[in-house]
Amino acid sequence: MKTKLCLLYGGKSAEHEVSLQTAKAVIQALDLEKFEIDPIFINAEGNWIKGPQIVGPVENVKALAFSDGQEMVPNALSTSLGENTGYDVIFPLLHGPNGEDGTVQGMLELLNLPYVGNGVLASAAGMDKVIMKNLFAQAGLDQVKYVSFIRSSWDHNNEEAYRKVEAELGYPCFVKPANLGSSVGISKCTNRKELENAFIEAFQFDRKVIVEEGIIAREIELGVLGNDNPECSVPGEIVAKKDFYDYKAKYGDEETALIIPAEVSAHVYEELKSMAITAFKALDCSGLVRADFFVTRENRVLINEVNTMPGFTPFSMFPLLWKHTGVDYPELIERLIQLAIERHEDKQKIKHSF
Repeated sequence: MKTKLCLLYGGKSAEHEVSLQTAKAVIQALDLEKFEIDPIFINAEGNWIKGPQIVGPVENVKALAFSDGQEMVPNALSTSLGENTGYDVIFPLLHGPNGEDGTVQGMLELLNLPYVGNGVLASAAGMDKVIMKNLFAQAGLDQVKYVSFIRSSWDHNNEEAYRKVEAELGYPCFVKPANLGSSVGISKCTNRKELENAFIEAFQFDRKVIVEEGIIAREIELGVLGNDNPECSVPGEIVAKKDFYDYKAKYGDEETALIIPAEVSAHVYEELKSMAITAFKALDCSGLVRADFFVTRENRVLINEVNTMPGFTPFSMFPLLWKHTGVDYPELIERLIQLAIERHEDKQKIKHSF
């Protein structure tokens, strides 16, 4: 019997186009002999459109939804996704706010549906870089120095914000929207003027920004896969020709080098794995994360962040890491689906009444 799968993709987020790339890649990799696949496209305005069942190759995931799509209002949405549809699992292929941040996960929890990836808490904490770093600090994980600001306090006294950055971090530093991924809205600053422009840029994407100390280090990433007993992939290294690994480098620059496996000592690799699993458990993650690190010339390992829904595009590090670990793309997707079902079954053991 085929597994009945529903894909959610698109989303009301600055990472909308990244999600479309992910959806296309996942659809192409799924075995139609094993899965019945229903697509739900979420457009940039936040409207949900259910397309016809996928029965063959797909080139345009937007056109797929609109070819015979049915726009859904919230009441119809819950009916469509509800348990009476018989979906075995929901696969949210959503990046950024309104998808990767726990909002959609909360809806799926209310509907008591199995879904791929992290739950509400891990998704929300992993999306907010300030909360995430605070939890990492509580778990004893080494990381770069950072400060954060909300828009209202910056509006009230931006000079104080700039002085705090210069006093506590200095230059260079990186200014980022707290709740966004794919390097959207990130700026590297080496002086006051760049810092001022970076705040303006970042606040276009979020009401909270985080500013991080800039250090000289290699960028090393690991994939983590599992639920209660997660395992790690081989390490990968990003070597970007620009100052940092920005949006274009991630999704459109074939000259950016992804070195897999990265050349690190056995000691450093064991530390990377230990810290990745500690971070995974600190956020109560499940399914998957990509853990991003800095490794200095002195082999000091600092965790940068985790991504609770890393991209699955042809350029993405997460599937490439697992491919080099011995798990190819279709198998990786099937393992994630199985992990989602196992986690859902485990949750059903919880007693909800007295």
